[in-house]
Amino acid sequence: MPAPKYTMEQKERFFELVDRGGTVRAAAAAAGVHESAAYTWLRNAGLTMQRATPRVYSAEDKAEFFRRLAVNPNVSAVAKGLGFPRVTCYAWAHRAGIFTSEARKVNPRREEFLRLRASGLSRADARKRVGADARSATDWDKGITIINRGRVYPGGRVVRYPEPIIDGVPERRTRAIGGSVDLNVVEKVIHARYLSLIEREQLQDLRRSGISIRQIAAEMGRAPSTISRELKRNTASPQGYMPHTAHRLSVRRRARPRQPKLVANVELRAYVQASLKKKWSPQQISNRLIKKFPDAPEMRVSTETIYQAIYVHARGELKRELGRQLRRGRAARKPRKQPDARRPRFVDPMKAISDRPAHVASREVPGHWEGDLIIGAAGGSAIATLVERSSRFVLLGHLGRERSADAVRDSLITTVAHLPDSLRGTLTWDQGAEMAEHKAFSIATNMDVYFADPGAPWQRGSNENTNGLLRQYFPKGTDLSAISTDDLKAVANELNERPRKTLDWDTPAERLTALLNAT
Repeated sequence: MPAPKYTMEQKERFFELVDRGGTVRAAAAAAGVHESAAYTWLRNAGLTMQRATPRVYSAEDKAEFFRRLAVNPNVSAVAKGLGFPRVTCYAWAHRAGIFTSEARKVNPRREEFLRLRASGLSRADARKRVGADARSATDWDKGITIINRGRVYPGGRVVRYPEPIIDGVPERRTRAIGGSVDLNVVEKVIHARYLSLIEREQLQDLRRSGISIRQIAAEMGRAPSTISRELKRNTASPQGYMPHTAHRLSVRRRARPRQPKLVANVELRAYVQASLKKKWSPQQISNRLIKKFPDAPEMRVSTETIYQAIYVHARGELKRELGRQLRRGRAARKPRKQPDARRPRFVDPMKAISDRPAHVASREVPGHWEGDLIIGAAGGSAIATLVERSSRFVLLGHLGRERSADAVRDSLITTVAHLPDSLRGTLTWDQGAEMAEHKAFSIATNMDVYFADPGAPWQRGSNENTNGLLRQYFPKGTDLSAISTDDLKAVANELNERPRKTLDWDTPAERLTALLNAT
């Protein structure tokens, strides 16, 4: 009798990987098994990889998609606005003979913008001519390419944006034994009385050791009936108890779907629809219902339920057009951030002011700076300001009309280049986007950058005070791009030679010299 082609260890390895949510092909490759044998094992075990229930789209859905596509020939953008899968929308477009990739290779607005810039027009004027936003105009000017969740710079540097940490994150689904399930729900810990995934893995190991259910229960600190019911309910096939599959089955069984309130109650739905058409807000509708129907508890609906009906169930009972009656008129709901999980401000990790060395706060050691920008007329120009905390010594960096993170980085590096190493300690800045290149600045200057807390300008008090003094030279509404580097040096020298009360009437230049001599 010929020996079996595959060992029992390979078979067990395959089922372990499939149980963990892997695809049949990936699990077969990892276990060193041919796909046909893997599918045969799966069928013999009575297991199937179930798909999610397909979504059904109405004729109105498709008509709305093509209407928007005629206005904006970008399938991905239209799909995102409607909340439809991008692949589905591309399939509709291709079946209709619409291929947008060729049209998107050349951006007419970008080409016109670059032509205007080449003719000598300023960036602001050129972008206004073509109707582009400031960020796009800056990218076009610099030759930056936008990619999915990132940007590619002309020199080849790629910057990836961090994943958003927001409420309403799109669900992550897996097609696995036991059906397609939402991974966010699977990974959520409900209560200690439910068996966890770790406990289910422990149960599998104890079951394989051959001990009784009561012994397993004693080992796990659970009731024997809990273990017995778990094995009976969640053993999916003759292959035996599979912990990950059992966990998914348990999660699916936990769901208690019910009909939405605005679907079940026709009278309530009609009142909400009529009120939305009168441009009432969901909050107004929710509170007005209490006054209008004081003795009818079934005529109650929360503000959130109305929003969910508009944005989640809008393709059914409440038509999508009702969403346009809202004051913001959004086609899709704007996601909100988790209050306890703030998204990082920059790609490179920030150093909070709370992590700054304690001796910086004492102002006894020179070389620690505070910085910010002062903005010119209509936000079209800027100057970088640096103030040394101990002596109030001022340095000014030229920016002109460019306020991007790259320009601020280069200006600050140039400004501090002449400083001795003893005066290059730390720099404290606010969380403005202009400091996105803080890591590159730190590497170039050997100065650590720390960021003040949001909405806490007093943490950079010396710089805020100095910016107020500078307004005597550069009043609000001044075009700062017309100020030369020599002019900035002259203003800085005048400030540094001015006696200050906080320095016991010494000048910043005198105090800085004294501190350097003392150290």
